[in-house]
Amino acid sequence: MNPSERLKVVVTGATGNVGTSLVRALEREPRIASVLGLARRRPGLVLEKTEWAEADLSMERDAPRLARYVEDADAVVHLAWAFRPTRDPAETWRTNVLGSLRLFDAVAAARVPVLVHASSVGAYSPGPKNGPGVSESWPTHGWPGAAYTREKAYLERVLDTFERDHPQTRVVRMRPGFLFKAEAASEQRRIFAGRFFPGALLRPELLPLIPAFPELRFQVLHTDDAADACRRALLREVRGAFNLAADPVIDATALAGLLGSRAVRLPAGALRGALAGAWRLRLAATPPGLFDALTRLPVLSTERARRELGWEPSTTSLEALGAFLRGVRAGGGDATAPLAGGRFG
Repeated sequence: MNPSERLKVVVTGATGNVGTSLVRALEREPRIASVLGLARRRPGLVLEKTEWAEADLSMERDAPRLARYVEDADAVVHLAWAFRPTRDPAETWRTNVLGSLRLFDAVAAARVPVLVHASSVGAYSPGPKNGPGVSESWPTHGWPGAAYTREKAYLERVLDTFERDHPQTRVVRMRPGFLFKAEAASEQRRIFAGRFFPGALLRPELLPLIPAFPELRFQVLHTDDAADACRRALLREVRGAFNLAADPVIDATALAGLLGSRAVRLPAGALRGALAGAWRLRLAATPPGLFDALTRLPVLSTERARRELGWEPSTTSLEALGAFLRGVRAGGGDATAPLAGGRFG
């Protein structure tokens, strides 16, 4: 890309956790001329470079609208993703997989020069929880027992074919760990704990014990740092996948420290059984298959992102998770429908 060029960027899922961070990052970037943020519902967020348009990737009737939106774009960043309804994987498949296929078809037809796709650590096959972390060459077959990981892995195969058939488009895949910020806390509470779970319950005096088992090791990143990596990928001539995560790796001891609790050894199977029972009784919003995936996710090496993007997290994993926990307690949110704040509902 010519350094003097100023880019027109289209962002799907622009009102969500990553989308709101990215459009703000692009607002501050001199090499970005304009941003078109796509969402199912137009937000009340006012930004100088950003215009908003409504589009629902899950609806086939919106395919012509998508084609118009991307036809003169210099780059498309695909962030749109539906986590719910967790009890209807066919519905999330229609949005996440079929919706992505519609967008990729529109990008190919318009010969958009750059496509940045939000993949995930969840796309990876089970791997080591310790050591230096796996590189981007680790297999991406996901975990078959969870809709989220199946869908992320399927889209990796779709993009393999896309890259082969459309070499004129530079494709970048971002594979971050879990992404947190205070403004997304209410949304994530609704997704993973249920809309009626009160955030005020996440207080040390109410959570004296944290279950500890060897498989409880995962990586966290502040959402703003993930957005910064996307911004860098737009502006550099890079292709392929980039792992994104901050240090340190989160385990039960780290969680207990954040919550002022005590880590207590407990077999993963016992916790999984309790979650499965709560799921069957509709007392839990998170399916046990997602717990199975969590216990199998590999630890990631972020060496490539640091080397080729010049990227470095500005926030530690503990700081990112701490911001999320404060946001849950306070009902943190933003001026978009997905990120609407509130301690309840």
